[in-house]
This record gives sequence, C-alpha cells and structure tokens, in this order.
Amino acid sequence: MTLTTEMMLVLGLVGFTMVMFVWEKLRVDVTALLVLVTLGLTSLVPVDRLFNGFAGNAVMSVMATMILGAGLDRTGVLNRLAAWLLRVSSGMESRLVLFTATVAGLLSSVMQNPSVTALFLPVVSRLSTRTGIALGRMLLPIACCVVLGGTLSMVGSSPLIMLNDLLASANQNLPSGAATLKPFNMFSVAPIGMSLLATGLLYFGIVGRRWLGGGEDKSVAPARTESYFARTYGIDGEVFELTVTAESPLVGMAISEAETQKGAPLILALKSGNESRLAPPGDQMIWVGSVLGVMGKREDVSDYAQSNLMRMQSRLRNFGDLFNPSRAGISEAVIPPNSRYIGKSVRDLQLRKKYGISPVAVNRGDEVFREDIRSIELKPGDMLVFHSIWRDLHMAGDKRDFVVVTDYPKEEQRPHKLWHALLVFGIALALALTGEVKVPVALMAGVVGMLLTGVLNMDEAYAAINWKTVFIMACLIPLGWAMDTSGAAAWVAQQILERLGDQPAWAWQAALALLATGFTLVITNVGATVLMVPMAINVALAVGGNPTEFALIVALSASNNFVSVSNPVLSMVSGPAGYRGLDLLKIGTPITLLYISVVLVVVNLMF
Repeated sequence: MTLTTEMMLVLGLVGFTMVMFVWEKLRVDVTALLVLVTLGLTSLVPVDRLFNGFAGNAVMSVMATMILGAGLDRTGVLNRLAAWLLRVSSGMESRLVLFTATVAGLLSSVMQNPSVTALFLPVVSRLSTRTGIALGRMLLPIACCVVLGGTLSMVGSSPLIMLNDLLASANQNLPSGAATLKPFNMFSVAPIGMSLLATGLLYFGIVGRRWLGGGEDKSVAPARTESYFARTYGIDGEVFELTVTAESPLVGMAISEAETQKGAPLILALKSGNESRLAPPGDQMIWVGSVLGVMGKREDVSDYAQSNLMRMQSRLRNFGDLFNPSRAGISEAVIPPNSRYIGKSVRDLQLRKKYGISPVAVNRGDEVFREDIRSIELKPGDMLVFHSIWRDLHMAGDKRDFVVVTDYPKEEQRPHKLWHALLVFGIALALALTGEVKVPVALMAGVVGMLLTGVLNMDEAYAAINWKTVFIMACLIPLGWAMDTSGAAAWVAQQILERLGDQPAWAWQAALALLATGFTLVITNVGATVLMVPMAINVALAVGGNPTEFALIVALSASNNFVSVSNPVLSMVSGPAGYRGLDLLKIGTPITLLYISVVLVVVNLMF
C-alpha cells in the first residue's frame, strides 16, 4: 500500500493532536476543535459529515448519563446511600471500603466515571468524618473501582460509548467479503466488567490497601471545622467583631488593602450601614462605623484592633446568624480537569464578588498556601478552602468548576422526588436492556422523565452537562473516520505487520492493548480510542482475527489508566487524599497489568 498525500495529512493531524495534548499549550477542547475545522478545510471529511459527531449516538448517550446522574444526586439518593453503607459495614474499614467501592463501581456502569466520582467525594468524606478512617485509605480503591465499573456496560466509559459509532463507520470501508461488524448491546461487555471489578476488589482487599499506609486525613465536615482548620492549615482561633472608629487608619480603605496589612486576621464578614454580608468583595470600602467579622487567635486580633484603633467584641452581635454552622462554614473543593478556573489566579475568579465565597487557603500536593493566595494560578487537583454561606457554595458548585468534598447542608434538594427519580432511571435502563430501543433513545427517555416529574428543571439539566467532554468527543470522532476512510489506519497496520512478522493473534491483541494503554496516558481515553480502533480493525483483518474482538480490546484498554492524573477520576481524588505521583505509580502499576491480562483472557473466552 502506497502512502498518499491524504494519508500523510491525516497522520500529520494525528501527530499534531498527540503533541498538543501532551504539551498543553492549548486546552484539549480547543485542540480538538482545531482538528475538526482542519479536517473540514482540507476536505479529509466531507462537510455533510463533519459535524455528525455532535449528533452521534455516543455524544447523546454521554449527555443523557450526565443528566440522569444529576437527577439522582438532586433527590438525595447518595445521602441515603452513605447512611446505608455505614450501617451495613458496622464501621469496619475493610467492609466500608469494599462495600463503597462495589457500589461506586456498579453505579459507574450507567454513569460517566467523573460524574460518579464527583457524586461520591462528599459521600466518602461523610463516611470518613463519621468513622475516623482517613480519606487516603478510602479514595484510591473507590476511584479505581469507578474506572473498572465503567467497563460493565456500553455507556459506562467514553471509549465504550464511542465504540459502536466507530464500528458503524468501519463497516463502510470493509474489504469485499468481510463480515459486517455488529454493534454491542448495552450490557454485552458485562462479563468483562464484572471480572475486572472483582479483580480490583480482590487486589485492594489483599494487597493494594496495605500500600496506602496510614493516610493523612484531609477531610472536613461542618461539625469539626475549627479543629480541622487549625490542624491542616494552621489557622485557628475564634470569630470576633471589630468596629471601625473615626480615628482608624482603615477608614476609606478597601477590604483587599486591609487584608494585606501585617498581622491582619482573616476578614470573613463586613457590616456597612444596615447591610451585613459574608465574603465582602475586595473592592468594598471600609467606613466609620463599619463592623468587620474576623477570625484569629484572641491575642492577635486584640493587637490588630488596638494598632488600628478599632473596638473589639467577642460576642457576635451583628454576625451571629451569618456564622451559624447550619448556615455557613468552612469547606474544601477540588479543581477538576475540565474546570474553567485552571490557569486563572484566585484574584481573577472574583469568588467573593460573584458568589459570596471567601478563599482562605490553597492546598497543592504537600504545600499549603495561606499568604497572598489571590495571585496563585490554579491547576487541576488543587484543593481550595472556602468560607461561605452554604447556599452560596451550592449555587457556585452547580457551575461544576470545582467539586465540593465537604459534607455540608445543601439547598434545592428534592428528597420528595426520590422515588420518581429511581422509577424513571429504572425504566430507562429497562428500555435499553430490551434491545428494542436504542441506548441513546432509552437514556434520553429517562431524561425527559426526570424533567416531566420535576426531578430536574431544564436549566439544571443544561448545567449537568460537561460541555468540554462533549466537544472533545464530538470533534475527535471525525478524526477516527478520516483515519479509516483515507486508508491511514490500514497503512499503519501494514507497517506494523511487516516489521513484526508472523505472530499469534493473542500477541497482536496484547501489543494493541499495551499501545492503547500508553496512548491513553498522554492523549486521553477519547483520543486513544479514536486513533486505535480503526488500526485494530485493520490489524485483525490482516492477521485473520476477529475485528470486533480486536476493537473491543482496544476500547477497553483505553480506560486502563491507574497511574496518572491525566485520568480525570484520579485527578479528582489526588488532592483531597494527598496522593503523590509515586503513590499512584506504586499502587496503579500492578492493577494496570492485571487489567490487561483479565481483558485478554475474558474477551478471548467470550469470542
């Protein structure tokens, strides 16, 4: 087969995509959109097909699972789940981790992995708070089982969601005489997923959890805010009120200026006139008679008040209601990989002005930043410490730019809609299982049911969708089509075959599984699936293997990332639990190898 200009263009785009995903000079979704536009401009994909990825079954299934997950969360299903897990485990660590990981793994079969992780973070935090078990002892086993559970169905992970669309595309380019590749039903892969999940549970039950060590407990709940705050971030003391006199140098000063003064306590509230508010914006001015709500040690606050000619009161006459633990308090939140906050400084976010939230510390790995945090540029996995009214925190959290890991009283919960949500969810799954209704249609029927029964409103459904995930998937799907239709995938497969010579089918499967695993560490599971599935199909045709079997092995292997925070699930748990890269490598490498072994054995037994 001769390498054509069209093939070279496609392979060039593949190389560009891989470099940009690793380099991160552009956001991955921007890179994906750039690739899509280039495919159209170069006519590598016909214009009438170029944007079909946005209306593809894979994208619609992803959107539906995100909305269904939000509906379950809104009705308090997970709050009840936390209580049930605590009851059945009798507070024993081994049972608690086993049961929680099992439930999270099973739930991830019908929801996107990052969504399940976001839902379980506060659940695990609550369990940690009640039992005293460190988050570091719990989160990694649960996160790994979430990834493993995503292989239980064709809607549990992005690679499997995309697989049927890629098989359908491949059918249009099969050589004459080749059998049509049949799509998988929703739970066709369940035996593989059950085997992987069981392997993960055994691994952590016998070996993996022993390597987690004692774990540092970084969780926080409203009931133990003060001790936690002092222990983890070195901020202790009480809340006091300071009244600004006419002689005070703070008169006419902005809050942001007052905060930069030497020895200044945390300024958490301000009363000007008759208006009292938490988290005053940095540009709000301090006038005669203003009352500051500050937090710090009594002697430090007293010295600050004297040096700035303010009257100090230990009784909260103005802010008693605002600082009520049932209404406001301290929380922690993780920056997920898809957050719009990444690369921005705390100052740029204007959290106090927009949402009434005061950032008081940033935790990054082993470092805790308390001084001049407004200038810190945020990275994925950073932990932010907030002081806020719970209602404001909940409203800001709905934007999904951070995931709150603190168990706090949320508003807008609809526990009275619990059975409506469970019934609608069950009907959607039943429709998908019949095989008479296509999976995306069945899941979207569930979405409509959630809306009609009042579990969610339309704005909440829109907010539940992670549009970054949608764009990356929809924009990269045409790149997979171009790999196939241009013959680039067949050419790459031919080059590999010529260099490696005759090998048994299982050796080719193992090589493809390892290659897909390597790709997913650097170009995301979506990118690895798009590039590797067409190649796997061509290799299978050349060596006389089953193309569907080879494609399935690649799609499963594209989820095999337990060693790097490039996996969004691991990125989300690393901050709260304090995992380092070495921890992930030590614990994740054995399970990565076990994953490949189980996939190869079970897939070959099935086919």
